[in-house]
Amino acid sequence: METILYYFTGTGNSLAAAKEIAAALGDCDIVPIASLMDTPGDVVPAAERVGIVCPVYFAGLPAMVATFAERLDLTGAKYVFSVVTFGGSGDAPALRQLHAILTTKSGRGLDAGFGVKMPGNYVLMYEPPTGTKREKMLADAKGAFVRITDTIRKGGRQDLPSSFILQALHSLMYPRFIAGVHDKDRNFSVTDACTSCGTCAAVCPAGNIELIDKRPVWKHRCELCCACIHLCPVQAIQAGRGTAKRQRYRNPDTSIADLKNQRERKA
Repeated sequence: METILYYFTGTGNSLAAAKEIAAALGDCDIVPIASLMDTPGDVVPAAERVGIVCPVYFAGLPAMVATFAERLDLTGAKYVFSVVTFGGSGDAPALRQLHAILTTKSGRGLDAGFGVKMPGNYVLMYEPPTGTKREKMLADAKGAFVRITDTIRKGGRQDLPSSFILQALHSLMYPRFIAGVHDKDRNFSVTDACTSCGTCAAVCPAGNIELIDKRPVWKHRCELCCACIHLCPVQAIQAGRGTAKRQRYRNPDTSIADLKNQRERKA
């Protein structure tokens, strides 16, 4: 069965997940969600099996993914699934949010939903895991992808996870996140270490960064994916005092080239 995998990623976890799943399934097209955001009208997948892979932000969906899901016409799909990657806030509310959006749009939601814990990248608040902790987390994720792909291949139905505590966190945190996410880049700055390489602009899935006078300028449609902070080769981008001393993160199974130009579908 042909599969389309739509993905959103900042520092590579969800792209790595999509690549693992696509390789195991075969006959699979991987499409960056960012590449479809400027196209008009509904998105109608030309495949019977459709997957959505994305990270969890503040116990919910990234803003771009939620907007995309509202345009996704799944009336012709036979099997729909989602895999969400998360660092700390859990998977249940995001999967249930996606299911609700898809059901409202197409009258059918997810047949299966999966969460995979991976290294968190929200460097504005904490340092990503390092060393053996990171290695174990990534190894465990690879094992999870094998199990997930087996379920998908068989067309297995899986109840969405539920958590009263996580749902309460979603209700408290997510509306505030969505209301202010696009302006969060006002906290970003660039130091004199900047080499004007343009990596930050190229990896931004929202097309939110422009080099002006050889310096990055943020245009206030941020997704808070933190790609610009993590992937700057000289760590010149900061968001307050805390980020300067924190480690950066990129999923080791993705390259900078993989993460560039999602908007032009070159990943």
